[in-house]
Amino acid sequence: MVFRKPPDGGWGWVIVVVSFFTQFLCYGSPLAVGVLYLEWLDAFGEGKGKTAWVGSLANGIGLLASPVCSICVSSFGARPVAIFSSFMVAGGLMMSSFAPNIYFLYISYGIVVGLGCGLLYTATVTITCQYFDKRRGLALGLISTGSSVGLFIYAALQRELIELYGLDGCLLIVGALSLNILACGSLMRPLESPDSPPSEKSCVDKVPDQYLVYHEKEKTVGENISILEKGYLDEKHVNNVPDYKQDSTLNKNVLSSINVNDKDTYKKKVVEQTNFCKQLAKRKWQLYLNYWEETVVLFKNKVFSALFVAILLFDIGGFPASLLMEDVARSANINEDDYHMPLISIIGIMTAIGKLTLGILADFKWVNTLYLYVTTLLMTGMALFAIPFAKSYLMLAMLSAVLGFLTGNWSIFPYVTTKTVGIEKLTHAYGILMFFAGLGNSFGPPIVGWFYDWTQEYDTAFYFSGFCVLLGGFLLLLAALPCWNACANQSSKLPPNTYSYKVASKA
Repeated sequence: MVFRKPPDGGWGWVIVVVSFFTQFLCYGSPLAVGVLYLEWLDAFGEGKGKTAWVGSLANGIGLLASPVCSICVSSFGARPVAIFSSFMVAGGLMMSSFAPNIYFLYISYGIVVGLGCGLLYTATVTITCQYFDKRRGLALGLISTGSSVGLFIYAALQRELIELYGLDGCLLIVGALSLNILACGSLMRPLESPDSPPSEKSCVDKVPDQYLVYHEKEKTVGENISILEKGYLDEKHVNNVPDYKQDSTLNKNVLSSINVNDKDTYKKKVVEQTNFCKQLAKRKWQLYLNYWEETVVLFKNKVFSALFVAILLFDIGGFPASLLMEDVARSANINEDDYHMPLISIIGIMTAIGKLTLGILADFKWVNTLYLYVTTLLMTGMALFAIPFAKSYLMLAMLSAVLGFLTGNWSIFPYVTTKTVGIEKLTHAYGILMFFAGLGNSFGPPIVGWFYDWTQEYDTAFYFSGFCVLLGGFLLLLAALPCWNACANQSSKLPPNTYSYKVASKA
């Protein structure tokens, strides 16, 4: 598929708006699952680690399936994927209202909703990067604030709906709201070049043409038979001799010739269909081989290899804070009368501000986005270390604001990935990185919950979380520092459309 040069405006701003609302509607409930987490703890009476799996799966399964999501978006386009995924998110939320136990929620809320969100996230990021180049950081920052604004609003909305209609009614209403993604997805017009040559007909589309050849062969046999019969009847009419013996003999010969021709045609059909299946299987296998070869090439880039380690450790340590902060306050015996705003809402609004601010900073030429991302990792680790020392609502609110702002580094992560591997390999590389991010999202909250079930306090858990994030930040920094000189010598050896971070950052 041939794309135009990114317009950096025009219909791209419509894409930004609908992508914003798509992330708002799909991620509002999963990111604000901390409100539902408290209700599920009371409703099912399971341990904190076991119950935390619901929210961690909802936020992690879509990232784990990012390679599949990337393939779906590449194969079908952002618009069809967005429309299909809206039914998944809405259906999963509505089914969760009828959950009889925690295991049902693993499927309905964790897997179905999570996979739908993953498809929508990949679709919005991919189509936004196609429409923007110079303003890509701003565009990604704007659309990524949709999930943060959704977290801020849905945290209060779900709490209010639970008080009015109960947990089941809350999930039904939230599921109905997510159907509005249908309207957003219908506006995601692909950026295809109008004068691009028509794509080559696929192998599957060529199958009817092969059957047409068989049909023509059968048609030829039928015409020969009809001509033979017509000639015989004409001859018999001229001679006026009713020779029944000759007539029956000729009919037998004609039928035997038909049977022979049918057998030959059938054999030819079988042979050609077998060859077609072999060629199709060979082409599919070659596609898989090319995919793994491209993956190996990506991991030869030092910065890319360090990114997947950093994002894995960041999500193991950084994500549980947003999910469990409400329970942290309850475990610290903080009076509910001191609550001026839910902690998870503070995280949400500050995440939106952080995404927008960091996205704007990424567009400045004098800002190195890789170092900016590393800085957010190191500061997040230090903030997590400070959580065990917060014993009041004010301290927890301040730490929630800091963590929320720093979590906004999600807006520059696609920017860093694009500058590292190039726009042509963004979908492939981003899918791999999001897979490791999904591992962190899936295992982070249960690990913190198990730490609590084991020690009956959150201090050890957040020391572990802070250590993970700091380790990921230092590893990425160490991998990037020598890369400036090493990649300068190796950039000429890299395959086309693959760039070292140094070269890309100067562009």
